[in-house]
Amino acid sequence: MKRILITGGNGLLGQTVTRLLSQETDHEVLVTGREQRSVIGKIPVQYVRLDVTDKKQLRDCIQDFQPDTIINTAANTDVDACEEDREKAQLLNVKPVEYLAEAARITGAHVIHISTDYVFDGERAPLDESAAPKPVNYYGRTKLASENVLRGAGVRHTIIRTMILYGYGVEIKPNFALWVLNNLSANKTINVVVDQYGQPTFVDDLGYGIIKIIDLERLGLYHITGSEVTSRYDFAVTVAEIFKLNKSLIQPISSEEFRQAAPRPRYSEFVTQKARMELGIRLSNVREGLSMLKKQMEHRTHNFY
Repeated sequence: MKRILITGGNGLLGQTVTRLLSQETDHEVLVTGREQRSVIGKIPVQYVRLDVTDKKQLRDCIQDFQPDTIINTAANTDVDACEEDREKAQLLNVKPVEYLAEAARITGAHVIHISTDYVFDGERAPLDESAAPKPVNYYGRTKLASENVLRGAGVRHTIIRTMILYGYGVEIKPNFALWVLNNLSANKTINVVVDQYGQPTFVDDLGYGIIKIIDLERLGLYHITGSEVTSRYDFAVTVAEIFKLNKSLIQPISSEEFRQAAPRPRYSEFVTQKARMELGIRLSNVREGLSMLKKQMEHRTHNFY
């Protein structure tokens, strides 16, 4: 049995990892977050309020709990906000990793850190773990910087790059799939870009990958994403089809017309062979992942959390 500390525990990935750990393992888990309480009250876990930007608070928490593994899911993933407030992006995405690495170096903990396809420019594909990063926006730069912090810190670590993460959770910020669902369910028209491609990743697949990394004590870099490349527009249309909503409300638009503050990689595709072979995980395609999401949401009122 291992002692596992999760940062960002009230977010989508933090909730998912907590749920899967409670179902699949007997590890001792401490969930942390900026909120006063854990939002997943039906799962009996230890919870501590923690601001990961507070170096002393973070260090004291890690020294008190003495985790074998730290899963860092805390980050500012608002790409446009990172572009517009770069100082805050550094504070939320880079500084906490520096503090985690310093504390882990003292306690000997294994740090599992979540990164992104946005460390690449979207001009080359498919990309395996040996590909040279080249971010095109400030969010991607902060995530690459956080990767480099771990590489240079002298701590046992695993970096996982993923993309277009979606799934269901309690009181979470809407991910792309839920944003589409919420708008179409309210009969609202939405504009979705047709020229940005990636591999939508069902959060449970990533969660299982993290558990495998813990149990197998795998170190290094892994690409873990969904198995299928699709455009944002086609992904939204598939959401409508799976949930039987009006897909005519989805309006195709180009990236230039959409005018986002931060540039995005146009085409992201990862080679996931390393993760599939070394971790023994199966990665869902778009319809499989969305079908599982639908089942989870149908059962959310009585047995999800």
